[in-house]
Amino acid sequence: MEQVLGNSFAVFVGMTFVIVGGASWLMGQALAANWRPLWQLFIYAALLGCADRFLIFALFEGELLSIGGYLIDTAVLIGLALVAFRLNRVRRMVAQYPWLYEQTGPFGWRRKAGAE
Repeated sequence: MEQVLGNSFAVFVGMTFVIVGGASWLMGQALAANWRPLWQLFIYAALLGCADRFLIFALFEGELLSIGGYLIDTAVLIGLALVAFRLNRVRRMVAQYPWLYEQTGPFGWRRKAGAE
């Protein structure tokens, strides 16, 4: 596992999930709150993946150019950002258009019956 990540599992969890993952979560919320398109999330997550690899390299002597580590880190960051984006988008749609939409769960909404 250490060969693929380019660092230890504890460093991976601490940096990717806790520190940079928190930034990814906030990025997903900010994109949804400002009505940005979903494709921007992937660009920002790729940049956060680069920052994550650099911080692991600079602080914990991890491997900087670990392609496997970068892809795994970026996939985790994209996943966190997508969840935050969708949760926030659902809240915004239901709050901004209460006469038109109702929430069907944490990740979805539907048109209210009789709303045209």
